Amino acid sequence: MKQYIVDAFTDQVFTGNPAAVCVMPEWISDELMTKIAMENNLSETAFAVKEGDHYHLRWFTPGGEIDFCGHATLGTSFVIMTYYEPDLQEVHFDTLHGELVVRRNGDMFDMYFPAYELQEVPVTDAMEEATGYRPVKAFMARDLLCIYEDEDTVRNMTVDQAKVAQLDGLLLHVSAPGKDYDCVSRSFAPKLSVAEDPVCGSGHCHIIPYWSARLGKQDLVAYQASRRGGVLYCHQEGMDITLSGKVAKYSEAEIL
Repeated sequence: MKQYIVDAFTDQVFTGNPAAVCVMPEWISDELMTKIAMENNLSETAFAVKEGDHYHLRWFTPGGEIDFCGHATLGTSFVIMTYYEPDLQEVHFDTLHGELVVRRNGDMFDMYFPAYELQEVPVTDAMEEATGYRPVKAFMARDLLCIYEDEDTVRNMTVDQAKVAQLDGLLLHVSAPGKDYDCVSRSFAPKLSVAEDPVCGSGHCHIIPYWSARLGKQDLVAYQASRRGGVLYCHQEGMDITLSGKVAKYSEAEIL
């Protein structure tokens, strides 16, 4: 079985967020997909099978299947539209998160995602203990979003993974206004056996709604300040978000 590893939200390998992508003629077992994801030990391994005019897309972390992943969707779109159907300009995915559409846009790919509806929640001592800094605001949807006022706080933060795992929400996103970007963020997912997600697309479906409202802007450039780093070009229209990014191929191999 062919497997590609691509770096999403970047045009240079060794940066952005790596994802493994397997486009298969038919499904293999959930157990085998879980083992492949564990063996890859990346934040996500994507598996796709063409069904009619759409592709059925599933995402697995080393800790199991997840309901939504942005960077692996970007990586899968790149693989399909580069190596499997190079004349394709748009791909439709059927996923646990509903139908997702990705369109080719020059050397980038535009992903059309639903925004999460954020509910403000009280800032707690547990949030401060988990991150080392007290957030000024906190919001909950699928994930927990904590807002800070200083970019350096986000960049220099060393979280307590065990305490992050005790917080509400599937992932933890921390974000602050940026000096060179509209916002700077990081994402942590110990509940999924991922200490830090290098560039989190689904996380920005939480992050962008907050900053779009606060800054009064529909178009934002976001930076994920992980060790690898990555840039997301974002547009919000109502409860719809477009996340755009580039992809660099790192490797292709055969799983035996």
